[in-house]
This record gives sequence, structure tokens and C-alpha cells, in this order.
Amino acid sequence: MASLNVGNLGEYLREQRRTAQLSLRQLAEAAGVSNPYLSQIERGLRKPSAEVLQQVAKALRISAETLYVRAGILDEKERDELETRAVILADPSINERQKQVLLQIYDSFRKENAAENAAESAAETAPETAPESAAETAAGSTVSPASGPDAETPLK
Repeated sequence: MASLNVGNLGEYLREQRRTAQLSLRQLAEAAGVSNPYLSQIERGLRKPSAEVLQQVAKALRISAETLYVRAGILDEKERDELETRAVILADPSINERQKQVLLQIYDSFRKENAAENAAESAAETAPETAPESAAETAAGSTVSPASGPDAETPLK
């Protein structure tokens, strides 16, 4: 999980509030938090909880996940996954069965890609050793074919 970046969050909230043409007092009232508390969040002096961020996001009509990422509560990848799922679930043009099938396909693609990425990462970090050819193995080997476990022992 990323570290809390309240300064960046506060600046972003102030920008969103101004874009929505809301005063600090109006946003605080709409979000159900106190005016001084919201002011402290905007100035980077307070670390809001996920619940407060959700209330503020709802009042600003923006994604709560975006605020979670800005606050360091949620990773960017997690946000993208949550937003994708939310869009699928909110689509009124497809029925519940279709939504579930889409989510299953989405999950299977994510798992497949994660496995491929893990395999690629492992291949990149593994030491590169070329397999010896049969001739090199035979030439450098101290064990001759006649000295294996099935070799006959000469009689004396």
C-alpha cells in the first residue's frame, strides 16, 4: 500500500471543490463533515478516513477510488480493477447473468496475465546458464558410459 500523501490530496480536493463551484462551507455541509476539519484536510494537516473520503467524493460527484489513490489508501491498479467492475455492474443494458459472465472472463484474463508477467519476471531474474551439448557433456564427463550402474564388471 502506498504511503499517505495528504498534501497532494488536499490540493486535489480544493481543485475539485472549486471546479464544482462550491465553497468550503457548502462542501463540508454536503459531505457531512465540519468546515474546520475539511479546511485542515485541504491544507494537508489532517488524514481523512476512507469513510470521510467517500462522503466528500459523493458530495463532489467524483470517484471515491480516485480519492483513495490520492490519499495512498488504494493502489492505482486496484482502483482500475474496481472501476472496471463498477462500470460492468452499473451497465443497465446487460442483465445480471451477463454481468457475472463478463466479470468471470475479466478475472480469468487478469489471472492469466498475472501468471504470464510472473513467469516473465522470473525468467528475467534467473541466472542465464546454457545447457551443455551432448558432446560437451561426454567430453568433460568423468563417468564413461561403461561405468554406469548397468555396466558389467570385467572378470579377473
